[in-house]
Amino acid sequence: MPTISVKRDLLFHALGRTYSESIHSFIVLAAGGILTAEGSPGRADEEFDELCFEFGLELDEVTSEKDIISREQGDGKADGASEVVLYKIDVPANRYDLLCLEGLTRGLLVFKNRIEAPRYTRVGPLNGDMEKLVITEETAQVRPHAVAAVLRNIKFTKDRYDSFIELQEKLHQNICRRRALVAIGTHDLDTISGPFSYTAQPPSEIKFKPLNQSKEYTAIELMDLYRTDSHLRHYLHIIEDKPVFPIIYDSNGIVLSMPPIINGDHSKITLNTRNVFIECTATDRTKAKIVLDTIVTMFSEYCEKPFTVEAAQVIYPNEDMYTYPEMGYRKEILSTDFINKRVGISETPDSLAKMLTRMHLTSKVIENGAQIEIEIPPTRADIIHPCDIVEDAAIAFGYNNIKMTVPKAYTVANQFPLNKLSELLRQDMAAGGFTEALTFALCSQDDIADKLSKDLAKTRAVHIANPKTAEFQVARTTLLSGLLKTVAANRKMPLPLKLFEISDVVLKDPSKDVGAKNERRLCALYYNKNPGFEVIHGLLDRIMQLLDLKPGKESGYYMQAAEDSTFFPGRCAEIFALGESIGKLGVLHPDVITKFELTMPCSALEIDIEPFL
Repeated sequence: MPTISVKRDLLFHALGRTYSESIHSFIVLAAGGILTAEGSPGRADEEFDELCFEFGLELDEVTSEKDIISREQGDGKADGASEVVLYKIDVPANRYDLLCLEGLTRGLLVFKNRIEAPRYTRVGPLNGDMEKLVITEETAQVRPHAVAAVLRNIKFTKDRYDSFIELQEKLHQNICRRRALVAIGTHDLDTISGPFSYTAQPPSEIKFKPLNQSKEYTAIELMDLYRTDSHLRHYLHIIEDKPVFPIIYDSNGIVLSMPPIINGDHSKITLNTRNVFIECTATDRTKAKIVLDTIVTMFSEYCEKPFTVEAAQVIYPNEDMYTYPEMGYRKEILSTDFINKRVGISETPDSLAKMLTRMHLTSKVIENGAQIEIEIPPTRADIIHPCDIVEDAAIAFGYNNIKMTVPKAYTVANQFPLNKLSELLRQDMAAGGFTEALTFALCSQDDIADKLSKDLAKTRAVHIANPKTAEFQVARTTLLSGLLKTVAANRKMPLPLKLFEISDVVLKDPSKDVGAKNERRLCALYYNKNPGFEVIHGLLDRIMQLLDLKPGKESGYYMQAAEDSTFFPGRCAEIFALGESIGKLGVLHPDVITKFELTMPCSALEIDIEPFL
């Protein structure tokens, strides 16, 4: 879930109240305020937390910029930082309309019936022709789609400007998939002139002054410049291996942006900007339309004519012409029984219509109360199925208000057989004097290969594509390395150490849909001044006794000598049961023990328990 940070004072002011630090009280600015109780700041925090819960959000933290810096960098770094109270709010990943202060407060005010949902309108230019963005055929090699719109006569303040930039960043990280699907560019329209051209050129031919830089760079130089930038370096891979880079020019050859990396400095927006040209380049046009609709609907509130957006034309290489933003309204019709049955309530049609209207889905009853017509605005791109509407009805009704009922369908639950077997074995392993360990399912490549004297290529390991740490590079293929690391961390404990674990390992398997499979294994380890092979061997016999298997090659279990680089030569045996190999046991090789920073001999057992189901 994305987390947004909003200033408490700005939020309460937008919701109809302010907070005074001097008198420590809240003052209602309008009748029927959302948060009505006066008192301490803590009480208001609690009330807002309750409101968030009702609306399907979560107030994650009440903090400040100073507190954040102190926590992350130490008190010394926080000197001079702002102490303005911030609310950190967790927002559902599909509610793009709640990722900024404007959308959040608008949604809450509609939810509490303080205002009606605004009507968003696309208009043409007052004077002159519509702004045009012409796409050339070269863009097909990198980012073939684009959409555009204009926010005309908008008025920014510092807080509005910050919110405008923050929304773009939240969208980039969320629906835009870190700019891979969509990249947003915003420009001061009064500093550039259309028609605009969206093309792609070899990087050596692109040269412009990027945002907040003092000189011009070629695209190749920009890639080197931003390779160490903590923010922009994460996006370079999107285009750096392409033969051409996307670029947007105005009619005078001025560079607006080189998506998805950086905008040009010439057209940057400021607090004095009155007209904003917004372009979104994309590999997915549907996502681009959603992103554009979200931005313009959120900030058209500050235009001279609120909630109106000036359209722009986008012309493709095949001369297909599209007008954006679409900002389309559509209607869905659901029966009242459909909603009531799936939520588990018995509300009247009028009540259901009012509940959905509170969720920004303007609704009315039709056909004598049998059905409800729901109008879905352009801000609610998350509504893609009737069940999404039902979910909003449940939120508006209140999940805590839904009465618990016994299901009419009679079913009997049963424990998953593999888990049941695991639990039974755990109890008897513990009764045998072994202590259970629970280790990480991810580990380093060395843990399953080099330290166990194995070849990594032969381990059938599933690798993590972008590991954040060297400790978690692959999914474990054995439980043994985790137990050895546990022993290494507990070397000061009295000997002997007897550990076991019953968990899953992950192995590559081309026959499976996902290319890998889980395998439930039992691993036990004995660590002492002597190897204790007889202890592990005795444990195996006890396990087989519990599984009702007797020694024998036909329908029982048996062992035969085997060679394994993890075990000491001549001290390893392969275990067979029910006619198939299920694992190995033996005394670990001294090299293995040393690589795990242990000094005592060790014997181990690892078997697959799934064949015994």
